[in-house]
Formats: sequence, C-alpha cells, structure tokens
Amino acid sequence: MRPIWSGTISFGLVNIPVKLLSAIQQEELDFDMLSKKELAPIRYARIDTKTGKEVPWKEIVKGFEYTKGKYVVIDSEDFAKASPQKSKSIDIIQFSKVEEIDPIYFEKPYYLIPGKGGEKSYRLLLQALEDTGSVGIAEFMLRTREHICVLKPYNNVLMLEQLRYNDEIREVPEVEAPKKENISAKELQLATSLVKQLTEKFDPAAFKDTYITELKKIIKAKAAGKSIRIAEPQEKSATVKDLMDVLKASLESTPKKKRA
Repeated sequence: MRPIWSGTISFGLVNIPVKLLSAIQQEELDFDMLSKKELAPIRYARIDTKTGKEVPWKEIVKGFEYTKGKYVVIDSEDFAKASPQKSKSIDIIQFSKVEEIDPIYFEKPYYLIPGKGGEKSYRLLLQALEDTGSVGIAEFMLRTREHICVLKPYNNVLMLEQLRYNDEIREVPEVEAPKKENISAKELQLATSLVKQLTEKFDPAAFKDTYITELKKIIKAKAAGKSIRIAEPQEKSATVKDLMDVLKASLESTPKKKRA
C-alpha cells in the first residue's frame, strides 16, 4: 500500500515519524455515461464561461469568491500556510478511554506505520496505549482540511480513526410514542426471546457484498447476449396486525443461533 500522508506523531516532546495508509477498500463498478440512442460515451467538458473554450486540467486552479464576481486563487502552499505546524504533524492533545467516545463520531480508519528512525518511539507509544487502555485524541491536516482523530492500538499497529466534529452531528429526531397501545409484558418477553435466539458472536468475514457479485453476473450475461430472468422480490407488509402472533411465528420459524 502506498502512503497517502507522511509526517510525525507528537505528544509532549516526543516526535515519531509515521506514514498514513488507508485501512479500507471499496469495490465499485465503474459505469460510463452513454447516449441512449447511439450508445456513445458522453464527454464532460470544462468550459471557460468567458471564452466558451474547453480548459485542460493543468490550467485549472482553485479560487474563492470573496465578493460577487471577484476571486482570489488559492494553491497548495496557501493551504499549508494556514496551519504550517499541523500540515505535517499529528498532535496528540489528550488521552482518553475509547468507551467515552460515542460511535457516531467515528468516520474513517487509517493505519499508521513507523517512518525511518521512528520504530522505537512508535513501539513505545503503542505499548503505553495498550498498557493504560487509553487512546490518543489528536488533531491533524489531511487534504486541505483539519481533522480530529483517535490513535489506538489495533493488531500490533497504530490505527488512526478520523472523527466527525460535534457540530457535524445532527440532533436525534423525535419519535412519538404510541398513543393508545402500550407494549405488554408478554410482547416484550417474546421479543427478548427472539433477540436471544438470533444472538451469536459477530464474525465480519461472514458478511459479503453479494450485490456487486450478482451485478457482475448480470453484466456478463448481457454481454454474452443471454436473457436474464429475475425473481420478483417478496413484498413485506409495513403494518403489523397482531404483534403477538408475529413474534410467536418468528420464534417458531427461526432456527436457534442462525441468522434469519
């Protein structure tokens, strides 16, 4: 994996050279936009609104409109100047317990590996976090934006979990409670039994993205000129007429320790 960022982790007077690598990969199919009649690829042009001519990528710059029709050009050096220290440093502000952080704040994971000459101090921080059961709360710059993050041990390396800012989290929507019907003790007992019956140890490897796989099969079949027959999905009722009967039927039809 190629590092997407390099710099240092700093806490106290300790500076650790590190490299940042993405911890996730996503499989997506790349679709081209075609004209419906000719099936010809659609080309998107970058047009200068003054000259009407197309502009190549190398001649395009970023600009901020500070007043109507007036722009100031901002380049990579300007972004770095806004926070010269943070652009190359992951600054640990404090240490906390990971359970104190609401999961809604976690956004994206990265791996941190030691840079040249940083192996010992890297291992020292990793061991200190493991021994104390703590995580580091830090700030750093990535792709022209400042982020807060968590540094934590993960399978003998440091993981950086990018966090969302508090003002990015929307308020929890209000859900009205049923006005007439109340949950009975028997309904709660049956629901609890169903939860226990479907409970098993989480294994992430057991879950696969079957949608992409099936879509590839359809593409392959259509490319070969084969006709495709798709079974109509069964419609599920959005209303529950008798919750007790549904819960009982669920318990009877669901094998113990098996996912539905």
